[in-house]
Amino acid sequence: MHLDALFSPKTVAVIGASRSPGKIGHTIFQNMIEAGFKGELFPVNPKPGTILGHTIVTDISKLPPSLDLAVLAVPRDAVPGVLKSLVPHRLRAAVVVSAGYRESGREGWKIEAEVARICHDNDIALIGPNCLGVLSTADGLNASFAPGFPKRGDIAFFSQSGALCSAIMDWAIGESVGFSKFVSLGNKAVVDETHMLYSLSQDPDTKVVLGYIENIEHGEAFLRMARKITREKPVIVLKGGTTAAGAKAASSHTGSMVGSEHAYEAAFRQTGILRARTISEMFDLAQAFSSQPLPAGPRLAIVTNAGGPAILAADATEKSHLAMAQLSAGTMEALKKSLPTTAGIYNPVDLLADADDSRLRKSVSALLADPLVDSLLVLIAPTAFTDAAKMAKAVVKASDGTLKPVMCCFMGKSRMEEGVAILKEAKIPCYTFPEQAVRSLEAMYRYGLRKSRPSPVMASVEGRKDIVRRVLKDVRAQGMTEIPEELAQEVLKAYDLPAAEAILARTSDEALAAAAKIGYPVVCKVASPQITHKADAGGVATGVATPEELRSAFLDITGHVKITRPDAHVSGCMVQAQAPDNMVEVTIGFRRDDNFGPLLRFGLSGIYTDVLGDVSYRLAPVSMHDARQLIREIDSYMLLKGVRGQAPVDIEALEDIVIRVSQMALDFPEIYEAELGPVLVNNERAIIADARLMLLPQ
Repeated sequence: MHLDALFSPKTVAVIGASRSPGKIGHTIFQNMIEAGFKGELFPVNPKPGTILGHTIVTDISKLPPSLDLAVLAVPRDAVPGVLKSLVPHRLRAAVVVSAGYRESGREGWKIEAEVARICHDNDIALIGPNCLGVLSTADGLNASFAPGFPKRGDIAFFSQSGALCSAIMDWAIGESVGFSKFVSLGNKAVVDETHMLYSLSQDPDTKVVLGYIENIEHGEAFLRMARKITREKPVIVLKGGTTAAGAKAASSHTGSMVGSEHAYEAAFRQTGILRARTISEMFDLAQAFSSQPLPAGPRLAIVTNAGGPAILAADATEKSHLAMAQLSAGTMEALKKSLPTTAGIYNPVDLLADADDSRLRKSVSALLADPLVDSLLVLIAPTAFTDAAKMAKAVVKASDGTLKPVMCCFMGKSRMEEGVAILKEAKIPCYTFPEQAVRSLEAMYRYGLRKSRPSPVMASVEGRKDIVRRVLKDVRAQGMTEIPEELAQEVLKAYDLPAAEAILARTSDEALAAAAKIGYPVVCKVASPQITHKADAGGVATGVATPEELRSAFLDITGHVKITRPDAHVSGCMVQAQAPDNMVEVTIGFRRDDNFGPLLRFGLSGIYTDVLGDVSYRLAPVSMHDARQLIREIDSYMLLKGVRGQAPVDIEALEDIVIRVSQMALDFPEIYEAELGPVLVNNERAIIADARLMLLPQ
């Protein structure tokens, strides 16, 4: 796909360019001229004349034989025909700004599908439809109807929302923030965020990538690309549609199906994408990553003229993955010599309310020279003695040449504006409140940690696929969408998953024979695909120790269930070995997400999962690190580590189950959902006591 033609075209045609100011076609053409585009520019309109000094091309056939980019500012219904007429000109890329496609209903969906087909068939990189356009500051390209043009910088931004693009661009111009690329993706009929990640990963003008997304349609391709680019450049994403109301709005906005919030969270975590929760946070992070080096470690020093804000900054640090630096003896001695005796020389370093720029410059120099300090936060409040401009210049001078990140927080507004402007000009991020600075430094530290690790290797195992295929074929032949438990046992064993020994008994006599083979005590539980929570339905008896107890349990269970659940098909009972009493119950499973594929989940059984929602998620495939973190990040993890004299459980056995379940989910997309639970685990082993496997309906 000719993605380069979107940003660095040599020949551009604006189809539907208008001589009337205020029309979209006129605005786009004017923006191209005012941005300083150096290539050939052609306005196309059936009415002859000139537009802003350029002669109008009245017929598309009169355009050059080779065209890099066409911007279509024509009504929706005219777009397919215009694109077809541009094909003979070897068109490489196009931008369609008109709306009314899949976001508007069936007819719009059909037209969008035709537009996409034309572009795919002719290798045209299409942005849109229903978009604002594209900008590239390095190339003097403003193929959009956005007001204004940001200054050149090293931050790229792509968005599904054109209005958000426009608002952020206006903010960037007002704040003098530079950008390399601006892309409004719109409905993503052809070019989507995965293409953008690839293009921006190759762009030498882009250092930081920002994105606003509502949905990702080709999730697995996105995951692969994101893993690659985040090793080289930070990618910061703001996700819209995280609530039911937001998802509904997104659907009517760009026709998006937003997908599972848990899947997106897992996708961002596993690929190294930094997730911003607000627009403000997204640009806080962008400031930091585009202008400062990554910290070598977590140790943060704070220097301030205000005690209260410094305490808040220290609190924020303690709650983050950062740590308050313990200053070296040499640094404290240097601070003692340059500061009043009443100043605080420990971290945070308190210069006192009457601090001047000289005191600040000496302290910043001393702290940055300390080998026990990895990053520095300068926190200044507007006291009666504060000259913000001089304080800012002191920070700039003292930090010149340092390889450590320096952040500032000049609290206040009117009296601090001149100092803030000086810091921005020197590319030192300055925040309004200390928590913003700490969050940004923490994100940089965690990103640096991820970059320093070797690329994750996806864990894989070899299952006996022929066994699973046979089971699936048998289940399908019977018209079922849930694999009966006795067959589910075969699927688990095909992947060497530690399923408890269990035998299906259709009669009480068969139950006695099964128990004789397994050995008492046993568990007797109803065998019915319609009954998921067997214990809740009165379908489980545990600790059955004798043949008499087993016969009674079998008859009680089957009789009770037939009365309470007449809708359920009962094929008998499963007789299973009784697990030891000292085992912890967990649940492991997956559900296939429409965008990203199998979404694995882990949690403790019972109220921890069902009531408290203490569940962690990862997308398949998983690395060993993913499997480890999936288990360790639940809030109740310490119960697995052992409390009040309990021995820790076999965590590695649980990790192994996660990896094998992940592989099974990848190998057999027909299995839509799996729930292994309870999985019983102690310090010696893990046993899958029950398994529910659901198939996609045919």
